[in-house]
Amino acid sequence: MPKHPKTEERVVVERLTLTDAESADDDQLWNDDDRQIGLRGALDSTQLAEDGFQNSLRPTRMDDYVGQRKVCENLQIAVSAAKRRGDTLDHILLYGPPGLGKTSLAAVIARELGVEFRATSGPVLERPGDLAAIVSGLSTNDVLFIDEIHRLPRVVEEILYPAMEDYQIDIVVGQGAGARSVKLSLKPFTLIGATTRTGLLTAPLRDRFGITERMEFYNDDELREIVMRSAGILNVVIDEDGALEIARRSRGTPRIANRLLKRTRDFAQERAGSKVTREVAGAALDRLEIDSLGLDKMDRALMLVIIDKFGGGPVGLDTLGAALNEEKETIEDVYEPFLIQRGFLRRTPRGREATAHAFEYFERAPGKRPELQEELFK
Repeated sequence: MPKHPKTEERVVVERLTLTDAESADDDQLWNDDDRQIGLRGALDSTQLAEDGFQNSLRPTRMDDYVGQRKVCENLQIAVSAAKRRGDTLDHILLYGPPGLGKTSLAAVIARELGVEFRATSGPVLERPGDLAAIVSGLSTNDVLFIDEIHRLPRVVEEILYPAMEDYQIDIVVGQGAGARSVKLSLKPFTLIGATTRTGLLTAPLRDRFGITERMEFYNDDELREIVMRSAGILNVVIDEDGALEIARRSRGTPRIANRLLKRTRDFAQERAGSKVTREVAGAALDRLEIDSLGLDKMDRALMLVIIDKFGGGPVGLDTLGAALNEEKETIEDVYEPFLIQRGFLRRTPRGREATAHAFEYFERAPGKRPELQEELFK
């Protein structure tokens, strides 16, 4: 009895996942070599993300996840309900400043569901075929995590809409007059998107997420707990006061706390008998120019430019970027959130302004604009 011929849908899926040798001769699916390179990059990033997760300080269970209690409680309810119904978890959007644990939380959700976790990022998915190759390989209820989802190209985002709603994607096969659209059916999956720039998400994409949660900065006690846990994994001898000192200077961000712990560990190993105390942590972080409130060299430079050069503001973001020789997106995404949270900076329609607290902290007298230096105009 002859074998049943492959359906067109199956053929397309196989062609999207060809090996390098096979894909070299496949000119009908890919217009040029760049398409295949983009696909390999997307798949490689997924494997690297999974491997990196296994070898990091990230939590592996919801019970190990420190902080973001309200977010975790809401997600735990959604996960438990989906498991009880045997249903697919709604798509989730996590947003907030970088380093707060969005990737970690996405991986924890996959573990709680007992499914596979696939990770990639928006900039890697350059073409529709990149996305199709990944989603067509997902099993039922698997979790696909897309970091920096606001940076998805528009053509890829359009393909993502039916994948999220109907678990189908349309792929154009061939070129020119012979091109045709093929509809691929996907297994139900959960998309978890992470972004630091919610305002850059298009409304159609944002509205397709059933669960939206904002990640907040951590308090000192939560960060101290994270530092103590990480120290145990890294075999660092540290006391509670040492962990709290690191936590206070970590800008409310676990990623920074873990980085400072590693640098403090190095200092303690070379200069303080390998034990991290409050004094050792303070000395190590002072050498890194991180003060008692967590302000680093760039934070202080940013505030002093506003205070000293522009009389406290208001000053535009473009002007600040030029004065600091820094990208305005970096200022807006990395430095401003913490400075605003700490009460040093405020945004106004006319630009950025230093607060009275900033003048007091930097020992400047408010209300006095610096005199223009005559030599600047010679």
